[in-house]
Amino acid sequence: MDDKTSALTARNFPSAHDEARQPATDRRYAGPESSYRLAFTDTDFLLREELRPVRLQLELLKPELVQQELGIRSTIVIYGSARIPDPEAAAVALEQARAGTDLQALRRAETALAMSHYYDEARRFAGIVTTRSRQLDTPIYVVTGGGPGIMEAGNRGAHDVGGKSIGLNIVLPHEQAPNPYITPELCFQFHYFALRKMHFLMRSIALVCFPGGFGTLDELFETLALVQTGKSRRRPILLFGKDFWRKLIDFQHLVDTGMIGAADLDLFHVVETAEQAWDVLAAHYGFDQPGSQTGEFADYI
Repeated sequence: MDDKTSALTARNFPSAHDEARQPATDRRYAGPESSYRLAFTDTDFLLREELRPVRLQLELLKPELVQQELGIRSTIVIYGSARIPDPEAAAVALEQARAGTDLQALRRAETALAMSHYYDEARRFAGIVTTRSRQLDTPIYVVTGGGPGIMEAGNRGAHDVGGKSIGLNIVLPHEQAPNPYITPELCFQFHYFALRKMHFLMRSIALVCFPGGFGTLDELFETLALVQTGKSRRRPILLFGKDFWRKLIDFQHLVDTGMIGAADLDLFHVVETAEQAWDVLAAHYGFDQPGSQTGEFADYI
């Protein structure tokens, strides 16, 4: 395209990006006390209390636009504790505890090793999802909270099989560093819990919940409430570990006391292994059916 032709589509005004890169023309107004900076380049201004609505919008838009640009349409969310260790690390910690004299530390290390099998299941499940969804017209990406523990296992499982995965980190006093297995262009950081939880659900076709603490329970029950009340479309919600969930929550008691309806127990499934979890999803969406059953001509069969 020559210069004359390109002029037909040239910008009529300089872009905000161009003007933001312009150096200050007068040193008198280049200092931190000056109000001369463009509003959208002025961090102090953007962090004012009155600008909270703008910051909320930015946290909604940034992950949304990046995922749109990368063609990400369907995700499976993996929730779970940041405190469940890799089995190898748990085994080392147990050996160290056995060499000491602290009985409480020994019991904690034994429990951590027992719980570490969930790390393996989360890792294997993410690998299965990433591998088997490649053949679909719309690949499925694993999403986690981006931290250690079960979150790391989810991102690691996708990484193991050469796939991309998403991490939605949150700024916290602790446990906030992203794990090393998230795809860098899909590693996001949030200030607002509400926007982070919204992004967990926006593209999700299923939610898989491993054992966890307050944060995991918050994410699980918010999802259940949204589906129960019809504010969010129904999709598979899988709980890993029958013994853990049965001891933690007596769902039948909620039915017996009239706090939920009997049909609400159908909002989730309890599974034990990565393969069982995939089977539930495959049955729900027809993933493992022949192409002629689920493809373009399925309506004619």
